[in-house]
Amino acid sequence: MPRRVHYAWVVLGALVVIMIAAGGLRSAFGVFIKPIEAELGWSRTALSIAAALSLLLYGALAPFAGRAADLWGARTVFTASLGLMALGALASAYMTRLWHLYLASGVLLAVGAGGATLTSAVPLLTRWFDRRRGLVMGIASAAMSAGQLVVIPLATWLTLTIGWRQSYIWLGLGLAVLILPLGAALLRNDHSDRGLAPYGATPARTSGSAPASARVSLSEAMQVPAFWLLVSSYFICGYTTGGLIGTHLIPHAVEHGFTEMVAAQALGVMGATSIFGSIASGWICDRFGRKGPLAWYYMLRGVSLLFLLSVSDVASLDLFAFILGLNWFSTVPPTTTLTANIFGRASVGELSGWIFLSHQSGAALAAGVGGWIHDATGSYSWAFISGALLAFVAVGLTLAIREEPAGQTPMPAAGVPAPTS
Repeated sequence: MPRRVHYAWVVLGALVVIMIAAGGLRSAFGVFIKPIEAELGWSRTALSIAAALSLLLYGALAPFAGRAADLWGARTVFTASLGLMALGALASAYMTRLWHLYLASGVLLAVGAGGATLTSAVPLLTRWFDRRRGLVMGIASAAMSAGQLVVIPLATWLTLTIGWRQSYIWLGLGLAVLILPLGAALLRNDHSDRGLAPYGATPARTSGSAPASARVSLSEAMQVPAFWLLVSSYFICGYTTGGLIGTHLIPHAVEHGFTEMVAAQALGVMGATSIFGSIASGWICDRFGRKGPLAWYYMLRGVSLLFLLSVSDVASLDLFAFILGLNWFSTVPPTTTLTANIFGRASVGELSGWIFLSHQSGAALAAGVGGWIHDATGSYSWAFISGALLAFVAVGLTLAIREEPAGQTPMPAAGVPAPTS
């Protein structure tokens, strides 16, 4: 008889679709900046503040999204989050005042996206998979970046074809009618909901005989220098990716003679290469450690931001997108596993959420500062230079991390099964 597919893979498949849709819609705001600016006359700074608010709230929710998934189940969190995102997209289609933008895109979409992210997915995947956790975490991380490849070109095509308001309507309806029911129907909070053992579980693993690692609270983690080095470097990660490039690349490219579709395709290239980069990063870190690769990622990011200043044709724009895409999400596996190795797997969810908040704080700052620099100087050059310099600083911060357990027995990296004899 053919072997039945374990339901854990069904959960993963549904989760991938959800995270592609949610991650893509969250990152699509740059598509709408120029059309909204042209129709409603709002300044680039005002629009950038909305992007900054969205990025900040998105990150602020991360520490609580994982806890909510533990208390009420990831299925509930994802369903409610997708509903909020659909409502935010539909509300964005009817905005006429600036505060409408801040409420719809800056609050509703951001809060919804904050719940439909990797922070909520980690408890779900950990419960369903006892083996191959590294693989499934890499796939889930890649799904977040794949959203750029799918949703941003779709949003751009809809905007150019039927207008930005109708684009928001169709994206919101698609999320409400197609993606939300998929999650409600297929996601299950725990393997016991289906009367199954976790994928790859053995009697020794299901017996609960393995000792749990000691939990490290936030206040305890704040006394460890490595925590602040992780927070600082991840702040720079957010500044140099979603905040700076995710928000301002499309308007920057349009102002330098590229069409909206070409600029959106560049972000699509970035999303495609980031899928490979995030999965390959986990493989690299397993074999060559975490600090060295992470430092190289930041070095490459700084160089690519300086290269952006000389981009003049489609080929060079796509080359920039290819290079930056390789390390867009590649920082996630080493940062998460460093957190797990230093503070223990029992604490990695909550502490990763707080570290992710620093990431989004950096993104929010870059979104706001980028718009302000553009309005003050007439270009984004100094914004991209600031990102490059900070990326070089992150190289030093990363290399300064001491990968030692914080007063406990070293734990395996998150998503990597403990060695077995």
